[in-house]
Amino acid sequence: MDTSQTYRDIVKQVILGYAQLKPSHGDIRLDPVFDETRDRYALMQVGWDRGRRVRGNLIYVVLQDGCVYIEYDGMERSITEDLMNQGIPPNKIVLAFLSDTEKVLVV
Repeated sequence: MDTSQTYRDIVKQVILGYAQLKPSHGDIRLDPVFDETRDRYALMQVGWDRGRRVRGNLIYVVLQDGCVYIEYDGMERSITEDLMNQGIPPNKIVLAFLSDTEKVLVV
């Protein structure tokens, strides 16, 4: 199996794991959204909480140039550790939501 397919499978597995969680309040469902043609992977939240509509992105990941770009991570616990635990090397994970200045501080 090539690296791209391996990363694709890992990202989907991690997002599907998060999709099984039940939000602590409200009537909210978690929907995984996978676009394997363009290598875009997301976890959306949709529903109602205290009379207000809830909708939005919880995770957004892009596979590009042999790396996993985390464009958005709205989870309490970062998905980065889960991706690494499943076999994606840290040097192949890009925290794209950080500015270049912040990336230097993280390294």
